[in-house]
Amino acid sequence: MTDTGRWVALFSGGKDSSWALYRALEEGLDVAHLLTVHPGEESYMYHVPETRLAALAAESIGIDIVEVDPGDLNAADVDDAGAQGDRELEPLEAALTDLRSDIDGGLVGVTAGAVESEFQTSRIQGMCDRLGIDLFAPLWQRDPRELAEAMLGAGFEIRIVQVAARGLDESWLGRRLDADALAELTGLNEAHGVHVLGEGGEFETLVTDGPHMDRPIELAYETVWDGTRGHVRVTDARLGDPE
Repeated sequence: MTDTGRWVALFSGGKDSSWALYRALEEGLDVAHLLTVHPGEESYMYHVPETRLAALAAESIGIDIVEVDPGDLNAADVDDAGAQGDRELEPLEAALTDLRSDIDGGLVGVTAGAVESEFQTSRIQGMCDRLGIDLFAPLWQRDPRELAEAMLGAGFEIRIVQVAARGLDESWLGRRLDADALAELTGLNEAHGVHVLGEGGEFETLVTDGPHMDRPIELAYETVWDGTRGHVRVTDARLGDPE
């Protein structure tokens, strides 16, 4: 991995991309921008719920954010997942191509929060190869429970904002991912195969505070539940006082 140059963090505000960013900063990587893609209602490549809060997280972190609205790229509209994944990657690659000419010191690489998804990681790696940049993916193929414990141990405050898996009912919406929740998720993994980190969309998260953030994100929300899956609808979000 190249030691000089600046980085862009692929960032949704969720736990995995936030952890990749945090680890990059811990490693001394010079992160110039966060880059958020706002997908449609369903996506093969991106974290979907409440990505608009990424800008609030960026303000707390103190790194400029670039937001990309790719238009109509809803994964529910196509039958070929591979083709859709490639299509969804195009606006991200275009944004990075534009950014690289604006970054003082040059763009050396991107950070990504992929854990086990070969579908996503292979496409991001292919994009990096085409652009001639590095990929920093510190979660890749790590033990999910150990990763969750590391996040909690570092002081990450994580809220569950969407669920879509057997065993995860409406009570999980807005719940803090803490040691008790992690123990329950471990049980659900054994009983139903729910991934401990929600890989594959079983649940999605938002990091509301952490050691890389100057101010916590405070939320007001309501829950939307259809009987088998649901999400948090944020009605108000703001940065709280520095701690």
